[in-house]
Amino acid sequence: MSGLAGWSFLQSTYGRQLETFSDSASVKNDRAYMSEKLSKPISLDDFMSDRRLLRVTMTAFDLGGEEWKGGFIRKALEEAPDPESSFLTRLNNPAYTKFAETFAFKDETLSLSADKIEQLGDNFESAAFRLAVGDVDENMRLGLNYQQQIIDIAGTGSSNDAIAYRILGNVPVKTVLEKALNLPSDLSKQPIEKQAEILRDKLSSAFGISDLSDLVSPDNIDAVIRRFHVMETINNGPSALTPGYTALTLLGGGQGFGSIASQNLFLSLL
Repeated sequence: MSGLAGWSFLQSTYGRQLETFSDSASVKNDRAYMSEKLSKPISLDDFMSDRRLLRVTMTAFDLGGEEWKGGFIRKALEEAPDPESSFLTRLNNPAYTKFAETFAFKDETLSLSADKIEQLGDNFESAAFRLAVGDVDENMRLGLNYQQQIIDIAGTGSSNDAIAYRILGNVPVKTVLEKALNLPSDLSKQPIEKQAEILRDKLSSAFGISDLSDLVSPDNIDAVIRRFHVMETINNGPSALTPGYTALTLLGGGQGFGSIASQNLFLSLL
């Protein structure tokens, strides 16, 4: 199932699906490999040269697929312990900041506690599951990523401007909000300040959110994702599994109501 019905099903079965996925041989082997490699001190050079370890650890921070950026990753790790460095601040990417702060190499050596390694393993399984869901339905992965990443982006006590800029710099979160808010397709052509202003205005009018830190509340997270799936269904056309499908068919079937009536009906189902 796709759309809102598929999202509801995924949410209701998430725990069982994640458990089954995490029990697969490839995921268990990758987690065991990471745990074994990190159970003893490791140098920065050895960490960077181990492509499998780099892939698994970066996946744990929703950075899977970026392990090829060797020079960039090394700079983030080397700059993190330096109080004089502004690299991560200028990067303004919570995922990279958490990654670099977790793998804080001291004198180019890393030692992690057993609890931290266990948490990394759990994070890896969840993030790998989100990637696997995306192989089946990209919109479901976007919804799962939004659930995870909006908390890191908006739950930091930062200003509205800082949160808006982080949203605009995070592709999965930005994509969900663009569709949920029906933002203009040429938004990225606007100056970044104008993009942030449009985003704030739309969040206020659609969800009554003026303080962007309120995006982290469970009700608002759910409302944004549900509206994202509804708007995606409107754009691509409903299926027989879509709530209100019969009424939508009648509205669009030559009765003179058209797409606006269909959209209003869909949104009324939220």
